Amino acid sequence: MDQKKYVAYVGTYTHGSSKGIHIYDLDVENGRAAERKVVPINNPSYIKKSHNGKFLYSISDEGVQSFRILPDGGLEPVNSASIRGMRGCYLSTDREDRFLFVGGWHDGKVTVMHLNEDGTIGEMADGIFHKGLGSVAERNFRPHVNCVNITPDQKYLCAVDLGVDQVKIYKFDHETGRIKLIDILRCEQESAPRIIKFSPDGRFAYLVCELKNYISVYSYRDSSKGPVFELVQKMPTRSKYHSQVSAACVLRFSRDWNYLLCSNAGDNTMGIFKVDQESGMLEKICILPVSGDYPKAGDFFPDNRHFMSLNHETNSITIFRINYEEKYFSMWGKPLKVETPNCILVSEIEQSPA
Repeated sequence: MDQKKYVAYVGTYTHGSSKGIHIYDLDVENGRAAERKVVPINNPSYIKKSHNGKFLYSISDEGVQSFRILPDGGLEPVNSASIRGMRGCYLSTDREDRFLFVGGWHDGKVTVMHLNEDGTIGEMADGIFHKGLGSVAERNFRPHVNCVNITPDQKYLCAVDLGVDQVKIYKFDHETGRIKLIDILRCEQESAPRIIKFSPDGRFAYLVCELKNYISVYSYRDSSKGPVFELVQKMPTRSKYHSQVSAACVLRFSRDWNYLLCSNAGDNTMGIFKVDQESGMLEKICILPVSGDYPKAGDFFPDNRHFMSLNHETNSITIFRINYEEKYFSMWGKPLKVETPNCILVSEIEQSPA
């Protein structure tokens, strides 16, 4: 039995009564979560843990905020920094935790911030505003950078722009933190690519498209001419009998990368998929309702037998137990009440001395 302890950090919008990042203690064996405390911060719409496990970075109204992760999983504020633009929506770091990448939905901006060894966020290293027009007047009429992730070889920064149906690929300078556009991965018109994730071995990329409700699986490699993405599969995130308007939101992998979680906000379902480690392709296990409205975020428990769905419009978190053999999941306990949950990160915490 796993003796490790875990917490879930849940970011919420704070325009109502919510105050910031909620910390939940997880009972992994029994699939339970209990709220411990709330860390005040303005609108933490995305959170990211450093690769060394020492710090947590969060979006805030002021720009970006750094926290030190305490031995019990608590958070201690370190500093904040301005990104010289509108509030961001996504965060990631390079493998060495020297730079923080920020995606800007509201202003279509990619921002690179310096990171220091003590966890503080430094000055801005680079910032680029995307340009262009999209194809859907009500949603995709201008650039919206929804995700920024570096390739596993640490050479390129991929900026997913759902406003113009593109993934812009930047060459990344590890010394200066500056980025230079070298290629564009063009997606289906009106598909609204939302999030890109790479397999740990660097062979595959997974791109969820919000408005067309599918996950594109690409093979990935670097070549003498630059990065090469080749489409190998398109996997629908919804069942065929769901015809209403829906937005594919979550793209979250289990810790062993054997399973993938994807939500559909609109028909309010969550899909679980099996990942073929050799081909990278996905196999649907099940797509079922989450008993809440607008599942904007979600994550697996570390046992991969449970997951949490953050239901933004019904102010709730619902927990489910997965039966992989019978291909279904079922609600596990009562919903947890939390106002406008927006993002989640499950993290291992240090053991207290005996």
